[in-house]
Amino acid sequence: MIKNREIIETAELLPSTAMEKRDRNVRYLMELKTENLLFSYLSEAGLNGRHQKKLLDVHWGWDGPLSQIRGTFTGHWLSAAARVSQETGNGELKGKADFIVAEIARCQEANGGEWCFPIPEKYLHAIKRGQRFWAPQYVCHKAMMGLLDMYLYAGNGQALEILKSCTPWFKRFTDDISRETMDFMMDFEETGGIMEFWADLYAVTKDPTHLELMRRYERPKLFDPIFRGEDILTNMHANATIPEIHGCARAYEVTGEERYRTIAENYWDLAVNQRGCYATGGQTNAEIWTPKHKQSARLSDLNQEHCVVYNMIRLANYLYRWSGKAEYLDYIERNIENGLYAQAYWQARELDNACDPVVPDTGLIAYFLPLAPGSHKNWGSRTEHFWCCHCTLVQANARYREFIYYRAEDALTVGQYIPSRMTTEIGGVKVTVEQTETNLGGEFLTQFELARDIEDRPRYNQMDLAVKAEGKTAFALRLRLPWWLSGEMKLLLNGGEIPYTVEDGFAVVTREWGDDKLSVILPKALTCQPLDDDPTTVAFLDGPVLLAGLVGEERVLYGDIGDPYTLLKPFHERQWSQWMPYYYTRHLDHGFKFIPIKEVGKETYTVYFPVRKGSGA
Repeated sequence: MIKNREIIETAELLPSTAMEKRDRNVRYLMELKTENLLFSYLSEAGLNGRHQKKLLDVHWGWDGPLSQIRGTFTGHWLSAAARVSQETGNGELKGKADFIVAEIARCQEANGGEWCFPIPEKYLHAIKRGQRFWAPQYVCHKAMMGLLDMYLYAGNGQALEILKSCTPWFKRFTDDISRETMDFMMDFEETGGIMEFWADLYAVTKDPTHLELMRRYERPKLFDPIFRGEDILTNMHANATIPEIHGCARAYEVTGEERYRTIAENYWDLAVNQRGCYATGGQTNAEIWTPKHKQSARLSDLNQEHCVVYNMIRLANYLYRWSGKAEYLDYIERNIENGLYAQAYWQARELDNACDPVVPDTGLIAYFLPLAPGSHKNWGSRTEHFWCCHCTLVQANARYREFIYYRAEDALTVGQYIPSRMTTEIGGVKVTVEQTETNLGGEFLTQFELARDIEDRPRYNQMDLAVKAEGKTAFALRLRLPWWLSGEMKLLLNGGEIPYTVEDGFAVVTREWGDDKLSVILPKALTCQPLDDDPTTVAFLDGPVLLAGLVGEERVLYGDIGDPYTLLKPFHERQWSQWMPYYYTRHLDHGFKFIPIKEVGKETYTVYFPVRKGSGA
């Protein structure tokens, strides 16, 4: 296996937006009924009984009893439950997940000892004959992925045995598939990350059958031109292809074959570096890649599919671990802030309902993040839709901790500034890092010192890292220099400013650590990001955070794009002990407010605005 930067998966979140989203995710995982998560599996195995009461209280939409991809969500549910129960120690959630695994094992036995899936085997045999069904191998992949994660993160040995038992079925199924037939199947039905799954399973079992199945699920029609660096992505479905590239990424790690790494890196270069992005940091319109640097004609109600955001974050994570390049961590941050946070588990501020007994309004998952003038988020229901983005919803919000810390020999990297705690061992010494965000507003009744020092909303963020070693040990602490910094980052060690070296986008402090406090001061500013093909039309970012104007149509703003403070001014900047992240337009007869797009819930909003010089008078 390729050695690379190791994710510190023992990290745990501390109070923050990420922790709030994770905790809402746990509540959603728990509220979904076990019998509904198992319904399709039990029905396919003939274990639901002859007679059913009227079907009202079951999952509908894409997970409904008549859907051809029914049962897909359960695989994602298992994956999320395994990871988050490991992090939080939630025994009730783990027990629920273990029961579901046991029931899937019972279904496998009833099906003859191999087939353990929620759809009929005939779906796969039919696509092999050239018939069209809606992504049956995708369904199988998600079920197997969830079971493998239950083994890896929840220690469920039965889940691994189920996977070993279903391997012979896939071996026979693919034994006589020609390349032409496989191409047809991959062209007309998503296989998801099934290649990545077989690579993951091979890493566990070292069974050559699993390696052979990984190779059988390669897709030369996609991989070969990308290997040559040819741009075939424009107008291609994005999320059908990204998981296939995950397959190459994992194949590289388990085989060491450079061809796979080249494909993954070239895909990224074509999809991100050569294509440009929206101000969110994401891409796509109506689920397809836009033409290179041509975004203005693709602003719509169907921008930025949530699944694409999640899966591109996963690809960035692979590429960072191999290369150590900060640009991949920058991408992850921007897409967490303006993608995962903006499209999932929204909850209205409680003050919005301070005089109203109604519980604060919420939103579960937005399939798309519209960027057209006068947009609104379309929130999916808890049991009626079960889009693919419901699936990546539960996985993404179980994985924030996996993108924060990395180890490489005697170096520890802080990749994301997310409040968290992690423990690892360096040089035989136990080291703990606790990262918290400094409250620059002070406590409600005790902010006397801060009131003297910070009169207006500060233009910087501050993170405090408590570094504790159980015996003094020397190592390099690497802190990402974010892409949005508006000035030089400052480091204060135990209260005094210290120098650092800059290496490949990181501030590096190498010293002997014991019991130390390191404060990280990150200057930020309001900036404009124009559309690549319309430089006078811009969106606004406050540091990494995209702002949305609460207005129902495109409006012309007046000022200087080079100085965004001529266009917007702070608004309602203080609420009790909190600095608020709001802005307001200048030079308009009828102005309007800007808020972070991640705070938009049911409001109508616009992201991009034409700018003209002058005051508009």
